[in-house]
Amino acid sequence: MELQSLLVLLGSVVGLYMTTWFVISLALKRNDIADVAWGLGFVVAAWTALTLNEKPSLVAYVAVACTSVWGIRLAVHILSRNRRKTEDPRYAQWRKDWGNWFIVRSFLQVFMLQGALLLLVATPVALTSAFAENITVSAWFVAGIITWLFGFYFETVGDWQLRKFLQNPANKGKIMDKGLWKYTRHPNYFGEVTQWWGLWLVLAATNVSTSYKLLGFIGPATITTLILFVSGIPLLEKRYEGNKQFQQYAKRTNKFFPWSPRQI
Repeated sequence: MELQSLLVLLGSVVGLYMTTWFVISLALKRNDIADVAWGLGFVVAAWTALTLNEKPSLVAYVAVACTSVWGIRLAVHILSRNRRKTEDPRYAQWRKDWGNWFIVRSFLQVFMLQGALLLLVATPVALTSAFAENITVSAWFVAGIITWLFGFYFETVGDWQLRKFLQNPANKGKIMDKGLWKYTRHPNYFGEVTQWWGLWLVLAATNVSTSYKLLGFIGPATITTLILFVSGIPLLEKRYEGNKQFQQYAKRTNKFFPWSPRQI
C-alpha cells in the first residue's frame, strides 16, 4: 500500500496543481506559463511525498532541498526571461493551429501531459522523500550530491552566460559559443539531466527496497529521453536549420556532453 498511497497522493496533488496553472493561463492568455509551472511542480511533488514519511532521514531532506533549489531557480529564470515578451512562439503557434479545440487541447496536451511527465521525472526524489528512513551518509550519497552540484553548476552558469550574451545588442544574430557553451551546445540541458541522475544516486544511498531503486531509474531516463530526443534539443536546434554560423558551431562543439572543441 505504501507505493499506491504515494501514487494516489502525488497524482491528486499534481493534477490539481496543473489545473490551477491551466486556469491562470486562460486568464493571462499565454500557455507558456506552463514552463514556469514545470519547475515549481517538482517542489510541490517533493514536499508532498515527504508528508508520507513518518521518520524522514537526512537523505530525504537533502533530496527535497536539492529539488526545491533547482525548481525555484528554474521557475524564476523562466519567468524573468519571459517578462515583457509575447507568448513563446511554440505555444502561440499551437494557439492558432488548435482553433476551436484550443482550450481542450491546452488542458490535455500542455498541462495534463506536463503533469504526467513531471510525475515520471520526479520518481527518484518522491521515493527518497516518502520512504527513506534512518540512513547514514554513504559513498552513494556523496556521489549523488557531487553529481547534482556538477549539474546545477552547468545549468545555472549556462543560463546566466546565455542571458548576458543575449542582453548585449552587439551579439544580435550571433551564436553563443563562449564560456560553457564552448564545450557543449546545451550546457543548461546537460546540467538538468545530470542533476536528475544525481538525485537517483541519492535514492540508491537509501534503505528503500531494490525494486524502488530500480523504479526510481524512470526519472533520469525520462528527462534524458525528453531532452535528447523529443522536446529539448531537437526542437531548439530545428530553429537553426540553414543557419551557416550555427552549422559551423555544431561541427566543432559537442551537442550534449561537454568536451574540448574540435578543430575544423
